[in-house]
Amino acid sequence: MDMRSILERLIGFETVSHMTNVPLMRYVEGLLAEAGIASTLIFDDTGEKANLYAQVGPRDVPGVILSGHVDVVPVEGQDWTRPAFKLTQEGSRFYGRGTTDMKGFDACAIALMLQAAKRDLKVPLILALSHDEEIGCRGVGSMIEAMAEWPVPPRLCIVGEPTNMEAAIGHKGKVALRVSCTGQGGHSSNAPHALNAIHLAMDFGAAVRSLQEQVAAGGPFDADYDVPYSTLHLGKINGGVQVNIVAQSCVIDMEIRTLANDDPALLIAKLEAAAEAIVAPLRGTFPEAAIEIERLWAYPGLGTAPDADVVSFVKGLTGGNTHLKVAYGTEGGMFAQRLGLPTVICGPGAMAQGHTPDEFVEIAQLERCEAMLAALLARCEAGF
Repeated sequence: MDMRSILERLIGFETVSHMTNVPLMRYVEGLLAEAGIASTLIFDDTGEKANLYAQVGPRDVPGVILSGHVDVVPVEGQDWTRPAFKLTQEGSRFYGRGTTDMKGFDACAIALMLQAAKRDLKVPLILALSHDEEIGCRGVGSMIEAMAEWPVPPRLCIVGEPTNMEAAIGHKGKVALRVSCTGQGGHSSNAPHALNAIHLAMDFGAAVRSLQEQVAAGGPFDADYDVPYSTLHLGKINGGVQVNIVAQSCVIDMEIRTLANDDPALLIAKLEAAAEAIVAPLRGTFPEAAIEIERLWAYPGLGTAPDADVVSFVKGLTGGNTHLKVAYGTEGGMFAQRLGLPTVICGPGAMAQGHTPDEFVEIAQLERCEAMLAALLARCEAGF
């Protein structure tokens, strides 16, 4: 089956992160089985989500991982002019949710596996498809744990997130935090005699902004990024019941995105110290006063050296001679950190087209991806 036919099927599965991806994974499993390729599905605790990996080639030689996720972001609230979950071709573009991020690469990788099943590979190819990447790279961990137990570890990893088919060597890490502010409620007519949790949240927000200014001024820095330093961002705040009640609680959801060589724990420690400085003077009057910081989830950054062999290898496959770093996160940092794998991000399309209404990928980008993977197949036949 060719790439386009596979992509059409993949787009047809509505795999928004809060929905099941099992029908899609069963489709891929069956497609590979028809070519004689065995797959392994790793389900989450609910049984509604699964990772999939499959290998073609020898089992006693380190292989090349082709990594992709199959979940997509929602379409609600977006003004689509084409069906979101149906592949539509107009001119030089394919439209549909996930065409760029990142079912286009997935389709190319699956098609490659079907071709590889007919070849005599000296270096194996490994397809690794994950769930829940779009909500913090929260699904791939179980698959990485399984790979860590393999008697022959993989050789390198190519993550097919959209880079316009350039080799991307880095991205920032991310940690999501929940900040719970607790005060003392009361009637708003006596507001000065209560402790407004929203005010605590505002004071904490000011501390976050102050810390961001320190980081922006003092670094560390990496000029390869548009924003060359680590960032702190308040994304959501929820507190209070109604206007005439002093809020007893207020919750902030926030994130920290760090350079690969920056430690988020140090920034979190500074936030915890700032939180304590806010509430400590209040506890004599309001013993319940608190600002507590909880980690929700995290993924590491990626920092592959520009002169690493994997970088020149991928450039050799694409015919490119440049590399870049990307602003968005990927599962690449997890493969690199947890498995020690040389890792590069390289895939069709641009992230500017992902997550948008009428998401699309240029067909020429998919053709370039197919050419890269064809070159990889030839290298795997030749033994590199």
